Amino acid sequence: MNGRRQCEFFLLRYAPDAVRDEFVNVGVVLYEKEGGWADVRFTKDWKRVRCLDPEADLEMLEGMEREIRERMAESPEARNWLLKRMDDTFSNAVRLTAAKAVLATSPQEELGRLAEMYLERPKRGARATSGRMQIYQTMRGAFEREGVWRLMRHNVAAAQYTHRGDPLKIDAAYRPNGIVHMYQALSLETDVNAAKALAFSYPKLREGIQRTEQAEAALTAIVESELDRADDETAFALETLGESNIIVATVADMPRIALSVRQQMGLG
Repeated sequence: MNGRRQCEFFLLRYAPDAVRDEFVNVGVVLYEKEGGWADVRFTKDWKRVRCLDPEADLEMLEGMEREIRERMAESPEARNWLLKRMDDTFSNAVRLTAAKAVLATSPQEELGRLAEMYLERPKRGARATSGRMQIYQTMRGAFEREGVWRLMRHNVAAAQYTHRGDPLKIDAAYRPNGIVHMYQALSLETDVNAAKALAFSYPKLREGIQRTEQAEAALTAIVESELDRADDETAFALETLGESNIIVATVADMPRIALSVRQQMGLG
């Protein structure tokens, strides 16, 4: 494992209205599976929580962070008790996601990366960067942490498979067997039209890969985790991608995806 430690993490989500099913990520908990290190990080910017629920009890949420940290610092037994009881003892407005595995050389640094990925609020002044580019950076970071980014192809020009002048470039691709797996960062919050363009281009891209490489193709679009799926444009984009057989995953899925790529490459 080259000093990499087996950890798990889960998110705490503030969801005050069960009917509307809207939520904001407010915390991330990371811990070593076999005991040892554990910590929690909550957001320091409560604006999104206030937008979702102007009556939110911020003191309760801040106190929750302290309680989790104190319990986890006591002993592995106290931590296990906390993890089992958290759903019952905390506010009904706070939900826990399922735990996901992650390998970390430094759990402290990994917690910081997870907090940046899931908790930080994009700056309005950098809308383009906080859209596709932020997703791309998260995707690349996950692949780099698993040691597979350097083994993948980058900025793959679709024109070599479709037509001269095709401007589409695929962010990352690899071929572990008879399938060319491709990954593309795609922001549905800032550029829904990009989903239409990708869906339009993919059938020709897939045909070109079959023709030139005698291989099947699988394209995964990585999108934002917190999408308003009730929004007409977002729903249209997701439906369009699905009709073109493009797999849709979110940045929250990246640790799992990167680990799967590592395993397919035979790196353990």
